[in-house]
Amino acid sequence: MKLHMIGRLGVAALAGASVLALAGCGSDDKPATKAKTTTTTKATAAANTPPVPTVAELNQELTDTLNPAVPDAQKVANFEDGEAALAKDPEMISKLVTAYQQNNVTIQVTDVTSLGDALSASANVSINGGAPSVVTVPFVAQDGKWKLQKAWACAGLQNLGQASPACD
Repeated sequence: MKLHMIGRLGVAALAGASVLALAGCGSDDKPATKAKTTTTTKATAAANTPPVPTVAELNQELTDTLNPAVPDAQKVANFEDGEAALAKDPEMISKLVTAYQQNNVTIQVTDVTSLGDALSASANVSINGGAPSVVTVPFVAQDGKWKLQKAWACAGLQNLGQASPACD
């Protein structure tokens, strides 16, 4: 029972961390002092932002990322700054996959909201067969692809009892 409660608290903490991380992605709605620079920046960001994925596409990306049969070399493309993270900790992805497996974590995306150069995906997460909790899974646009936010992956590791030098 204690492990079940710790798992539920971990999901709640993970959801809270995700919300806090996404709060930094919002606009402060202050007018820009140089409209031309802002327009160019927005146009460049929009040009580099991939199309908003469907719920099914994000579910497939998460399934592939957490599948132990998929090579880490392939999974690294699904993480924000994945190559740099693996350079710091070659075991980071394996740790995440192992932690999710050991805790029988299931995650199912139910909704996707575009935030410009970020996505907010609502998902049902269940630990050890418990009742699902709704969490926000943040994705960022990087290298023309939507990638799982590194801070969210690191919070997931920490909440499931793992640590990684890539998260420092």
